[in-house]
Amino acid sequence: QLQASGGGLVQAGGSLRLSCAASGRSFSNYDMGWFRQALGKEREIVATISWTGSFTYYADSVKGRFAISRDNAKNTVYLQMNSLKPEDTAVYYCAAHYRSSYVYTDPSDFGSWGQGTLVTVSS
Repeated sequence: QLQASGGGLVQAGGSLRLSCAASGRSFSNYDMGWFRQALGKEREIVATISWTGSFTYYADSVKGRFAISRDNAKNTVYLQMNSLKPEDTAVYYCAAHYRSSYVYTDPSDFGSWGQGTLVTVSS
């Protein structure tokens, strides 16, 4: 089970840090991803991190502004979001995929999802 938190209202240029806490003892065996879905749009990849934390992937739209990290001892994955823009407004979801050497970015490849946390960036 995944529980996302940390969303809120922030002005453009501001920062937020999202957290996703996982229950269970196998968190360290899963690649983790952050996705987002804006109103009226499809869910899209934001970032992924490998089960070891050694490899990360970012969507072009967030490269250089967002950073994904994980703490396997705390069963938690984070998304640090800096220089936020109004177009970052969306519900953000964390998701898990069993560890793989392949970088999965399609939401349909992830079997476990958190409930989502709303991020609103005002201009």
